[in-house]
Amino acid sequence: MVTRAASLPRALANRLQGAAPPRRLLALLAVLTLGRLIAAAVTPLSEDEAYYRLWSQHLAFGYYDHPPMVAWWIAAGRSLAGDTSLGARLLPTLATTLCSLMIYEIAGLCGQTQATAMRASVWYNATLLVGFGGHLIVPDGPSSLFWTVTLYLLLRGRAGGTGWWVAAGAAAGLAVLSKYSALFLAPGALLWLSTSATGRARLRTPGPWLCLGAAALVASTNVVWNATHDWVSFDKQFGRAAAERFTPVHLLELIATQAVLLNPLITPFALSGLAGALRRRSRDLDGLWLLASVTLPFAGYLALHSLHAGVQGHWPAPLYPGLAILAAVAAEPAAGWLRACAQSAPAVGAVISVFALVHLALPATDWFGRVDLSAQMRGWPVFADQVEAARRRAGAGWVGALSFGQVALLDNERRIQAPILQITERSRYRFQPPPPAAVIAGPGLVLDFSRRVTAEDLKPCFASVTPLGQIDRGSDARPPEWWRRMGFAPRRYAYALFRVEGPKVDLVRDGCWEAKTLNDSLRARARRGRP
Repeated sequence: MVTRAASLPRALANRLQGAAPPRRLLALLAVLTLGRLIAAAVTPLSEDEAYYRLWSQHLAFGYYDHPPMVAWWIAAGRSLAGDTSLGARLLPTLATTLCSLMIYEIAGLCGQTQATAMRASVWYNATLLVGFGGHLIVPDGPSSLFWTVTLYLLLRGRAGGTGWWVAAGAAAGLAVLSKYSALFLAPGALLWLSTSATGRARLRTPGPWLCLGAAALVASTNVVWNATHDWVSFDKQFGRAAAERFTPVHLLELIATQAVLLNPLITPFALSGLAGALRRRSRDLDGLWLLASVTLPFAGYLALHSLHAGVQGHWPAPLYPGLAILAAVAAEPAAGWLRACAQSAPAVGAVISVFALVHLALPATDWFGRVDLSAQMRGWPVFADQVEAARRRAGAGWVGALSFGQVALLDNERRIQAPILQITERSRYRFQPPPPAAVIAGPGLVLDFSRRVTAEDLKPCFASVTPLGQIDRGSDARPPEWWRRMGFAPRRYAYALFRVEGPKVDLVRDGCWEAKTLNDSLRARARRGRP
């Protein structure tokens, strides 16, 4: 072991001896973790989070939209903290802290000083995506953690030892079980190994291939699940890569969004650090080049994807740990106004993140109208009570909705004493046992945005459709009158209610999505930008 370590840079060799993170970093992470736990507990679930919560009630090795890890994490959190927002978000909150510690360790393995390693860990938390989203339970949370662990284990494997390579492969497999974007780890690692003489020599040893085999073995559980479920999640996710139209405006959106979410003061350093790492690609198994080499393939795919479809802001989340380290390294020699920017980055990230978290937790701050993304989380307890009261008045034995988010959030409130069924994309719900056929054959209450569906849209699906009026959901915040006169007001949503009976299609197996009139109506309204 001494002989292997002797071939590494002195700073790296010293780092491999192990040194605990400084107490001030541990104290900061403890405070951040406590704050995120509070935010996780008091902030309502989003549509996606509530949908994944449904998965956690029926554990499997795959689901319609994603691999299974997000469901497993929610199930574990619920077993520890109950079926609450905190329970659902417990593991991603802790994972953000663990990821921060891993960043400190990886920076050290890249031969960086303790000050640079600390800056990298702090800057990761100062990115806006992590600052106000580090507690949310989405597939990118476990994906980011296992992606980062993979990088750490690959760097440990440089000094020899087959066990590190096998462990890195297992971590990469767990990353793939979190989100399919982790498949880009393989070409990134190959790029890292193939660009230096030592790396190419390493490719002639068993380690990298055992790493690949371990990753494939772990990920194969989801492949088997897909093979027995009509390849549903492969078709859903990999089908996104197919280009149907050329829309380069999304590339500009991607660039602008990531420049903001990474933190406007950190982004220039990250780009500089990425360029600096690229210049080190011929060095023997350089750590910074590993961070860049796993970034480039995934970033390239996202740029290509943006030429024909939008890229959601959180998709690049697994790249943020590596970018935080590269940015911290690039900031090391900064002087003058650049140094001032580097010193201000954590404060900027903290202020914006705290504002966003407070806004999400307090409906009284809903002043921003249609641009307020928190509106989807507001008013569900009262709304669910209203839906249950309407169901009872209508004598309905089940509740139907046209949106997976509406179904998930209504179920999350646990106030409706009847089956809740999405009547369109039934492929999403094959993981659930079907409700009793006799119940679905009886009267039901169907709801959706009043501007998106009418009684005529539902008639191809049901023999009887009776409008029951509408109810509202949203924030009851009362901003000052002068603010309202400027055109801003808390957003409220109107939902149309229908009593339906006599389904003409198999609602549980096929749903109404195959009913052409409803399908065309919903898509036409979506193209017109209606909610």
